[in-house]
Amino acid sequence: MHKILLAEDDLDLGGVFKQFLELNDFDVIWAKDGEQAWDFFQKETFQLCILDVMMPKLDGFSLAKRIREANSNMPFLFLTAKKMKEDRIKGLKLGADDYIIKPFEADELVLKIQNILRRTTVENVNEPVHINDFVFDFDNLKLNSPNHAHQLTEKEAKLLRYFIQNKTKLLRREDILVEVWGENDYFLGRSMDVFISRLRKYFKEDENIKFETVRGVGFRFSC
Repeated sequence: MHKILLAEDDLDLGGVFKQFLELNDFDVIWAKDGEQAWDFFQKETFQLCILDVMMPKLDGFSLAKRIREANSNMPFLFLTAKKMKEDRIKGLKLGADDYIIKPFEADELVLKIQNILRRTTVENVNEPVHINDFVFDFDNLKLNSPNHAHQLTEKEAKLLRYFIQNKTKLLRREDILVEVWGENDYFLGRSMDVFISRLRKYFKEDENIKFETVRGVGFRFSC
């Protein structure tokens, strides 16, 4: 089930959107303003963000900029009642995957979400990812830097991809185990620690790339 962050300050519309998306098998976290949405984004793992442009505390454009800085691969679309060309251009320049003007049919929103997720899932799997001076090629299990070339195991590649997809977020040990190993098990947890130690060694030539251990909770990846 794809998890979606919905940032919408209109309580009536937000409730309708959330209910309709859940009926279409999406897991929806609803934020009533931009600051709350940013808090949720830092704590949860999402596959897509739906951002209303006009929100209190933090508008949709400012929120999108923060999201892009934290995770350049995160897909998002804007909801707006405005029809100004300038706003549409501004949203697309921020990297929005789509833009939908209120009022609209809920079915239209679902179709746009499905298209974005289908497209970005393919892109995320097939395209090499740059991590500072490193290039991570998931398909070919390779991690290259100007000085070294590492052939990764499949498990190392899956683990690294999960960290990259959730850059700067605190990931709980049990969530990593379920996502990468398929189950939460004590002995698999010991194995995970070994794999994370390997990733740290691969990136040791760049001190800005970190796999921070948060004792008793999990790990946070940053670069």
